[in-house]
Amino acid sequence: MEKTCPDKAGAVGIFDSGYGGLTVLSGIKSILPDYDYIYLGDNARAPYGNRSFDRVYEFTLEAVKWFFNQGCNLVILACNTASAKALRTIQQINLPQLDPNKRVLGVIRPTAEYVGQLSKTGHIGIMGTEGTIQSKSYEIEIAKLHPLMTVNGEACPMWVPLVENREYDKPGADYFIKQHVDSLLHKDPQIDTVILGCTHYPLLIDKIKLFLPENISVISQGKIVAKSLEDYFERHPEIEAKCTKGGTVRYFTTDSTDKFIHQASIFLEEEIVAHNATL
Repeated sequence: MEKTCPDKAGAVGIFDSGYGGLTVLSGIKSILPDYDYIYLGDNARAPYGNRSFDRVYEFTLEAVKWFFNQGCNLVILACNTASAKALRTIQQINLPQLDPNKRVLGVIRPTAEYVGQLSKTGHIGIMGTEGTIQSKSYEIEIAKLHPLMTVNGEACPMWVPLVENREYDKPGADYFIKQHVDSLLHKDPQIDTVILGCTHYPLLIDKIKLFLPENISVISQGKIVAKSLEDYFERHPEIEAKCTKGGTVRYFTTDSTDKFIHQASIFLEEEIVAHNATL
């Protein structure tokens, strides 16, 4: 059994394979600013989107163990690929062995819950990485909650590089965005709600909307996950009590700290300090 820190109050852990989870962190901080947070980007091994289920599970479990060793009692996988390929196994198999009093949550179920409030036609589109789309995790979660809904996915492998290379708001991005928007709508013209199933994609939302009919709603995950976490704390005060409240954020990366600080400026409107982490 892995050795973890004693079961006392600690920061909320926010994990992503790279930088996109910073959009989720920003959403959470805007609604729950009083808590302490630790953000970890596994940038040295990013992207996760095209990796196998086994490899994503292995990497994500290593990150969860790292968070537990930092004293975190709650970890949020702010990564759609990790949520899709690793969350269920970690919750069901690993947590009972590591520490049954700690919790690991993902971003897919909160989004699936929210989509039912928006769609009028019951036809949903998902835009995500290849790993998220191939996993069909959104289809599975939406079917559990809204069994009459129809879901179609569209993998958009070029979108993350557009964001991380700061091309997301330039004319050159238009071709790659329109291509996938058109492909998704061709699969199902009745779609009236599109989920951005990757935490990088909110930076593309203005351009995405340019190529969508006005009647189609576009959902990004930051505020949705934040509201879900707020609700989770209300329903689970025993977990909320284990989360410290100092209003701090610490940033860690498995890659270059200088590069992380530079890239994080795409997602955050503040200067940060980053530290190295070894998984």
